[in-house]
Amino acid sequence: MDRHNVSPFNALPPVVVALAVVIFGLEVMFQAATAGFLGGQGGIGWRLNAIRDYAVFDEIARAMWVNNIWPASELLRLVTYPLIHTGFAHAAFVVVFILAIGKMVAEVFSPLAFVALFLGSAIMGAIGFVVLMNSPYPLVGGYPGVYGLIGAFTFILWTREHLRGGPGYRAFGLIGMLLAIQLLFGLIGGEFGNVVADLSGFVAGFLMSFVLSPGGWQRVLSKLRSR
Repeated sequence: MDRHNVSPFNALPPVVVALAVVIFGLEVMFQAATAGFLGGQGGIGWRLNAIRDYAVFDEIARAMWVNNIWPASELLRLVTYPLIHTGFAHAAFVVVFILAIGKMVAEVFSPLAFVALFLGSAIMGAIGFVVLMNSPYPLVGGYPGVYGLIGAFTFILWTREHLRGGPGYRAFGLIGMLLAIQLLFGLIGGEFGNVVADLSGFVAGFLMSFVLSPGGWQRVLSKLRSR
């Protein structure tokens, strides 16, 4: 078979493609509804309704904490908010990061660990958002989960530097650059809720990698050593 005819998706782990398809598919649905191709006139409000029903809101979380009431329908927001985005560009950038960073992470981690990294980091991002911030805006979008994958990728780079005997801080160059950009946008917009959620997701992804990587970081070192 001519290798030029092989789909580029063949090189991507199926779990990465599946996650990207779910997020992009939902965004296409919202775009079609906004354009009037789905849901009729009611379709125009589908995105806003989804944000209302599935995003993370600080006031809802605080109300649950104060009243010590934890309805499953509200806790579900912790794993649904990363699948919903504010617009096409928002979703597209998340999908690009998932395909790029996710490929490198999924080549080391198992599919189940990959999903756990994304969702676990999204959950910790939401917890950081509601605990550390008092934001009037909803938390929505897959960036905290993506930053968790970046945390796992940083873990891989960190173990590689350890194997080479190099300084481990080099592995944190990517997150340092992204965090600087995030802080700049936060200063411009005057809202740091997303910065806190993303950084919380990164920390969660990095720390979870010590447990979720096959055999721990010693096994990762062995995989890198064999390449």
